[in-house]
Amino acid sequence: MLILPVMAMAQTRVTIFGDSYSTFEGSIPSTHEPWYAPEGSTWEKKNNDVKKVEQTWWYQVIERMGWQLETNNSWSGSTVGYFGYQNENYQPRSFNTRVAYLGEPDIIFCLAGTNDSWTGENPGEYKYANWTENDMWYFRPALARLLSTMKQNYPLAKIFFILNTQLKDWTTESVHVVCKHYDVPCIDLHDIDKQDGHPSQVGMKAIADQVIEFVKNEAAK
Repeated sequence: MLILPVMAMAQTRVTIFGDSYSTFEGSIPSTHEPWYAPEGSTWEKKNNDVKKVEQTWWYQVIERMGWQLETNNSWSGSTVGYFGYQNENYQPRSFNTRVAYLGEPDIIFCLAGTNDSWTGENPGEYKYANWTENDMWYFRPALARLLSTMKQNYPLAKIFFILNTQLKDWTTESVHVVCKHYDVPCIDLHDIDKQDGHPSQVGMKAIADQVIEFVKNEAAK
């Protein structure tokens, strides 16, 4: 049976590691760009109905499971590697750059890969050691280094990868292959309602429901 810290006496500490889907103004580092924000904020998106932090998928998961937020290191537009939109260098906001700043979590939820699928980045080749900085411009080696680093830096944490819907086929395939290599459970989302390419209130609840169901099933194995 897989033992998760769900039943521990101390409150389970959860880190959220993501892109725009996991942001909310005021809940992420001030240096990171949010996508979701409250009404009246300069960041508010008029074409999405998520206006309260309580409506985000991660807040719902933590609240319903009785957990505690360790940190939310999410940044809108972030990519796993360095290849950003308009061929820009996204190294400062990339997951591989931010992986050192996840606190001391018992559980890590990593929702990544969406922007990599959208930027026009090339998948590259699967590579599981001896990465170079040049490798970080390709999704597969960048993702491998990310998961390797996460497991090395947070050996006591249970890591879950959350995979978005409506991604390019090679993105989905790559995530499955790399997650299997590192024995990281992958939560394949399905039927997520979106507004402007981002989960709506309905979509956020669906993500929360699916994440909780997956985690409970893992714990019962």
